[in-house]
Amino acid sequence: MASANSKSTRTSTKKSRNTNGSKADARRARVEEQRRAEQARERRNRIITIAASTAILAGLVGGGWYLIDAADAEEQAQAAPVSGEKSWSKLSQTHVDTAVDYPMTPPVGGDHAPVWQNCNGDVYSDPIQNENAVHSLEHGAVWITYNDKAADTDVKSLSGKVATTPYTLMSPYPDQSSPITLSAWGHQLNVTKGSDPRVGEFLEKYVQGSQTPEPGAACTGGKA
Repeated sequence: MASANSKSTRTSTKKSRNTNGSKADARRARVEEQRRAEQARERRNRIITIAASTAILAGLVGGGWYLIDAADAEEQAQAAPVSGEKSWSKLSQTHVDTAVDYPMTPPVGGDHAPVWQNCNGDVYSDPIQNENAVHSLEHGAVWITYNDKAADTDVKSLSGKVATTPYTLMSPYPDQSSPITLSAWGHQLNVTKGSDPRVGEFLEKYVQGSQTPEPGAACTGGKA
């Protein structure tokens, strides 16, 4: 009887060990599976991170090149002259109390009067003194002049444009060769019509432009 009980106990113990072993194996399998899944997630996250970083870097580099290219294009556009304009360099800036014999008509720079002509969108119906107008150009103004060949409609439209544009002035100039002339310090453009698109280009480029010897200087408080 004792022998039968002992055999039954050994059998039960062996089954228990087998059961425990199966559970341990199952736990190890689950742990291994979880570990592999975690490694797979980490690999996916690394791939996503690298891909995102590469895309961002490419965007920044591409955008940087775009910004550089855009800046270069804008700088080149600013440096390029308006089609048909004439330019002079090394113009003197001495204040004088006498009349000046300018080499160009109308003048675009050189010695000039101590007082500037008011140029805050001022439209004059009579000719003004060269020496005062040149001082205005030194302050960054654009001076629009015209003779009797200019159409009345052009004179009217240009007067309206000047009246709404700070650092500009306009006056008749009977002795000039072109119907309409735009002058800035060191630069001049002749046109035949006020509707010429170069008029807007010239104003955009030279009103307080980079050519201005004294940027920000007043265009009011001078000669009216």
